[in-house]
Amino acid sequence: MLLSAKWIDVMRDVIDELPAPVYAVSPELAEQVTGYHVHRGALASMQRKPLPTAAELLRSARRVVVMESVNDHTNIGAIFRSAAALGMDAVLLSPDCADPLYRRSVKVSMGAVFSVPYARLESWPKGLESVREAGFTLLALTPDEKARSLDEAAPHRMDRVALMLGAEGDGLSTQALVAADEWVRIPMSHGVDSLNVGAAAAVAFYAVASGRPQS
Repeated sequence: MLLSAKWIDVMRDVIDELPAPVYAVSPELAEQVTGYHVHRGALASMQRKPLPTAAELLRSARRVVVMESVNDHTNIGAIFRSAAALGMDAVLLSPDCADPLYRRSVKVSMGAVFSVPYARLESWPKGLESVREAGFTLLALTPDEKARSLDEAAPHRMDRVALMLGAEGDGLSTQALVAADEWVRIPMSHGVDSLNVGAAAAVAFYAVASGRPQS
């Protein structure tokens, strides 16, 4: 950990719990070391734990989020925060999704990226087959008029659900839509065609998880 002096007392509970070395430096030295103004005054270098495999997460999950090509770090963070708050069990990412541990994603998620288990599917959309084989119904969220409303689909009554979300603007690819078991949508009013993917995720997560027994 690299801290300016004023952060020593603030971070004392963390410092006392960790065996890692802690360096207290002046703001000027911190800027020399990092190459930019460390306005927060506290930095840490950490080693990532290996990600679990999708198969490991699917064994015990019942409500799963599947993201395709979501590359906006703010949306990644918002989706993880909603997933944590609304009872989703895990997140699966297509190979080209952004990194949930990017600092913007961590901040927007309010730390939920550290509490919601996630894994990357090794191939896309072929990797979706492993999700189906684990007993999940693949629901593709799309504004397409052919999709059934979430109320009609009643995903909260399904045993195992994997809710598929696409990138802002483009949505799910044709290949992903074809791979899904069913298309679902959030009914819109006042001529609005769709919601931001982060907002849509929160609405859909509630619909998927509502009525689910709480632990």
